[in-house]
Amino acid sequence: MRIIIFLGSFSLIVNGVGFGDSDEVKSVSAMEGESVTLDTYIVKQTDDLIVWTYGPNKTIVAIINGKASSFRLSEDDRFRLGVNLNNQTGDLTISDVRTDHTGLYSLKISSNSTPSYKNFNLTVYTRLPVPSITNSSSSERSLSSKCVLLCSVMNVSHDVSVSWYKGKSLLSSISVSEHSIIRSISLHLECLDDSDVYSCVINNSISTQTQHLNTDVCHKCSDSPAMRGFIIKSIVLPVFFLIIIICVCIHNRRGAKDTKDYHHLTTNDHQGPV
Repeated sequence: MRIIIFLGSFSLIVNGVGFGDSDEVKSVSAMEGESVTLDTYIVKQTDDLIVWTYGPNKTIVAIINGKASSFRLSEDDRFRLGVNLNNQTGDLTISDVRTDHTGLYSLKISSNSTPSYKNFNLTVYTRLPVPSITNSSSSERSLSSKCVLLCSVMNVSHDVSVSWYKGKSLLSSISVSEHSIIRSISLHLECLDDSDVYSCVINNSISTQTQHLNTDVCHKCSDSPAMRGFIIKSIVLPVFFLIIIICVCIHNRRGAKDTKDYHHLTTNDHQGPV
């Protein structure tokens, strides 16, 4: 008798029914509008009763009654349309998922032995908005101070990361959620060169949105006070001093020539006519 029970249990495990602990939860993520399948990884037996429930209240999502060969879906509005149950495996597929599909899904398979369970925690993310970049520096100060840029994100339903990048190098990052008071991250620049590539990136675990910095948003390095000062110090001032030196040299040469001519005339006057 013990041998028969052992063989019966072994048969259930081989066919995939005897899976996992009822406390084990598999995490599944999807983007709003996508199709997601919760895989059972089993081969359904003829008499297996398969029941999918949702949430802490165990709302019925779908049922396959093996003995009666019947199939029934939930009367809940969330699951009446776009839900499909595979008759061979018991896999649950939800087409065009929405954020209200987020939650815990439990699978129960009952046969001639002890029921088996599997749990899935489905998280449906809304599509990320494109971040916006603004210059928080006033127009009056923009040419005399740093360029302060803000990257902001609105209407996020889950935690996202908001980051500034220069090329592929991460400069700074913050975490933002729908409950966050601060939803922007700043970037301080002395000026912006045409070769600089800055971008603001927001992302969650399955999606990313990027906004590249427009070079017109911040003043160019060639227009900045520091650059003007550098040009004056490195080019204008040396040229100015060079001109002064040339003028002084010319003046000295003329003075020396005039002195020489004067001495020559004076010498001739003392010698008198021959």
